[in-house]
Amino acid sequence: MSTHAAAMPIASDDRLSRQESTSTTAPLLELQDVHAGYDRAVILEGVSFTLAQGSSLALLGRNGVGKSTLIGTLMGATRLHRGSIHFEGKPLHTVPAHRRAAAGLGWVAQERWIFPSLSVRENLTVAARKGLWTLARIFELFPRIEERQHNLGNQLSGGEQQMLAIARALMLQPRLLLLDEPLEGLAPVIVEQLTHAIQAMASSGELSLILVEQHAQQALAMTRQALVMDRGRVVYDGDSAGLLADTARLERLIGLG
Repeated sequence: MSTHAAAMPIASDDRLSRQESTSTTAPLLELQDVHAGYDRAVILEGVSFTLAQGSSLALLGRNGVGKSTLIGTLMGATRLHRGSIHFEGKPLHTVPAHRRAAAGLGWVAQERWIFPSLSVRENLTVAARKGLWTLARIFELFPRIEERQHNLGNQLSGGEQQMLAIARALMLQPRLLLLDEPLEGLAPVIVEQLTHAIQAMASSGELSLILVEQHAQQALAMTRQALVMDRGRVVYDGDSAGLLADTARLERLIGLG
């Protein structure tokens, strides 16, 4: 896959060494027989999968099958009825929701939730932690954000707000980034820029990534692993490239029309 010229360059030898090292370590994220939902309503039924350190996963399925519920469950926003979630080998399901960002999860929700009365730069620095992701690196990944750094959040376009939401999540130095339909409703030129940025993050090996996306072929092209859900259950767990190449299977699982 090609990456944008402004994205972070990564030497192929370094990338291969990261992938080889992650394959010999314990999973970053592991779900076992997770049943979860809202109050007494159970949406997820027996969801199990693992995500390796530095890997990326496309979370796919038709509307209403439980994708956003799964993301919410990882962040502690739903009720876990049964099963377990482990993050870096430690139980995550026992960690309160307000402490999961500190535990290493970054969440970019569909609503974006930026601070409208703060400048772009203030949005990025107000809760930033020290680590790999600095302002300079954010501006390298999102040049448009650098250009708008002195504008208020409510002065940005929808696409710029999405870039800011992702950038702000990165400034928290997550080890796992959760992106809930980041390309939805955006202009094609913005979709292209965000796609390049997500590809750069996914291929860097420096953080793991779960991407929820309605555009299945785009999501598969950006990730290594795919998880397809139907009615709260996992119906496919395998490599993204294989599913992308099997058009008939992808049509049966999701529908492309």
